[in-house]
Amino acid sequence: MVTTHKSQQVDAFHYLITSLYTLEHCVDDDNPIIRAHICYVSFGSATNIIATSLDTREELERKYGDAKKNVEELQTLGCTVVHGVDVHSMNLDYRVGGLNLYDRIIFNFPHAGFDYGRVTRESDSFTIMKHQEVVSGFFTSARDLVKADGEIHVTHKIAYPFASWNIETLGEEKGLYCYKEIKFELWQYPGYSNKRGSGHDPDSSFPVGECSTFMFKKY
Repeated sequence: MVTTHKSQQVDAFHYLITSLYTLEHCVDDDNPIIRAHICYVSFGSATNIIATSLDTREELERKYGDAKKNVEELQTLGCTVVHGVDVHSMNLDYRVGGLNLYDRIIFNFPHAGFDYGRVTRESDSFTIMKHQEVVSGFFTSARDLVKADGEIHVTHKIAYPFASWNIETLGEEKGLYCYKEIKFELWQYPGYSNKRGSGHDPDSSFPVGECSTFMFKKY
């Protein structure tokens, strides 16, 4: 979603584009390498972007047909790509945290995944609670890594039952307020492709539907 800031000087910003978290039955519903690649296409530079993935490099290449090409292109263009990063503890990961503070931290379509050993529905209260735990942990970690005047962006489905996650409330509980919500329009991001990341076809996409990007700042 950093392409919403084209009017600003991109070189003045330091971006962290995150992947998912560690849970027993996690599903990477959105490939951060692809997100970073779209940022490069929009800005023409990747020197101020760090893209992370929970997966190892080997796992990425096994799951996603374009992963190797995208990673290599990003690295050639100056992007730092870091694998094996848990968004719940990324503030403690020296490869991502340390002395780094970010102007923008971006997480698209967070998802706790499913327990494939049981019947699971998005509307189940247990499933919603798991999703909320993912986002809450991300907010806690991201708050430590974003600058005082920086922003944390989360793109999320807003139709039922996803609205029940209460993204804005989760942010408030972690000392963040949502100062803006903008409609996510897939057509505005040519080449963007979200991925399921697990199951029999992890490289397949899923319907985005009605979504918004929620933009948070520190109180």
